[in-house]
Amino acid sequence: MRIIHHIKLLIIFSFILINTVKAQSRAGDSPLHKARLNPYKMQVTYDKTTHLIFPSPIRYVDLGSDYLTAGKTEDLGNILRIKAAIKDFETETNFSVVTKDGRFYSFDVVYDPYPDILSYDLSKLLMETEKESDPEVLFEELQGDSSALTDHIMKTLQKSTKRGTRHIHAKNDGVYFSLKSLNTFRGKFYFVLQIKNSRNINYDIDFIHFKITDKKNLKRTAVQEKVMCPVRIYSPVTNVESHSTAISVYLFDQFTLLKDQALSIEIFEKNGGRHQQLKVKNRDLVRAKIIKYAPNRTI
Repeated sequence: MRIIHHIKLLIIFSFILINTVKAQSRAGDSPLHKARLNPYKMQVTYDKTTHLIFPSPIRYVDLGSDYLTAGKTEDLGNILRIKAAIKDFETETNFSVVTKDGRFYSFDVVYDPYPDILSYDLSKLLMETEKESDPEVLFEELQGDSSALTDHIMKTLQKSTKRGTRHIHAKNDGVYFSLKSLNTFRGKFYFVLQIKNSRNINYDIDFIHFKITDKKNLKRTAVQEKVMCPVRIYSPVTNVESHSTAISVYLFDQFTLLKDQALSIEIFEKNGGRHQQLKVKNRDLVRAKIIKYAPNRTI
């Protein structure tokens, strides 16, 4: 009887051990487990607001529960304010953020009436912990291209001192408007626009329009025209101070023009009449400079 009893105990023990090992294997050694992202830990409270500064504008925010409330600050697209919506909640919750540069951030949050930190600068954190394997979100408008790479190209073009085109420009009462360069990369056009203001008063911009129109109607009300919407804009310009220069980059899907068409780039002054217009022909588009990109190398 004792032998049978010991055998039964051994079987039960073995069954428990096998199931424990299987559970650990599922939790710790599965392929999905290897793909886990370690969240950042932070505290929130009800009576104070916590601010997070991201290195790029925020595109998406998802809160894990009703315990939290969050929102972007007006006119500051890279700052998220977050606080507890309920006092003294006990369970841990979370939230996630996706930024324009394609980065995904995950946060685990607990309640604390007296948080140690109320402001976080994620730019500093990235400089210390950034790795090549960091996850990246691919935005639909970029058609699978890397958002971080696209932003890097646009930033590099905006800061570049090289001039790719010299014949596409306009001038009106001290304001010089030009297409500094036209570049192409992976099915996209990068239009680099430059505005120089040599006068003593600021040049306030109402809007900038890209539109395809008939060449004969460029200086009149266009009968047939197609407004072109950029996929992305880097460093959009709303004001050019006196005796200064502003440069912005507009990203478009590649396109070509018919024989009797031209691309009109118009800039209108707010509360003023120093409007400008550039005319880009099809031969300019097909001769766009190819961007040769390699990691850790300037374009």
